[in-house]
Amino acid sequence: MEAGCDEAGRGCLAGAVFAAAVILPPDFRNELLNDSKQLTEKQRYELRKVVEENALDWAVGIVEPAEIDKMNILNASFAAMHRAVDKLKMRPQHLLIDGNRFNPYPGIPHTTVVKGDGKYLSIAAASILAKTYRDDYMNRLDKEYPMYDWKKNKGYPTRKHREAIQKNGTSPYHRMSFNLLGDGQLSFDFEDGE
Repeated sequence: MEAGCDEAGRGCLAGAVFAAAVILPPDFRNELLNDSKQLTEKQRYELRKVVEENALDWAVGIVEPAEIDKMNILNASFAAMHRAVDKLKMRPQHLLIDGNRFNPYPGIPHTTVVKGDGKYLSIAAASILAKTYRDDYMNRLDKEYPMYDWKKNKGYPTRKHREAIQKNGTSPYHRMSFNLLGDGQLSFDFEDGE
């Protein structure tokens, strides 16, 4: 029984990093299910319902910005995945991790898979959940701090986001260990996050 794990929000300047762990039935199939970055926002939310209704088990783990600043973003991503696995009601026998590195989870072997969200359905499912739950969270934060345009950029380093930091200063949700203003060169714009 394998759980696919993926995270969302690693490259952001603000907000928590989210990760999901998903155990799918062995016979699960879905044509649309792929890396969440290849899908429209509407497709991601439709697939979230499909995943939540069909998965044998799923969970989401979160690491807040202050923790990210303490442990660094790579370890925070792994910690978020560990927290997601901790919340699963079923104990997987193996973890499939999107990426090339991982801090081993106690007692469960793992395999890292580069671009795994395009190769394994369980990782793709985890990518959908991590991304949509993080987007929901950034949309809530946007109501509190609309000047940063988080509803659109989801905390990623867009030009508008960096200009807003320069003009308004930081919020409690910014990752203070990150280079928030860039290196003086214009940052490139991400679409709607990732």
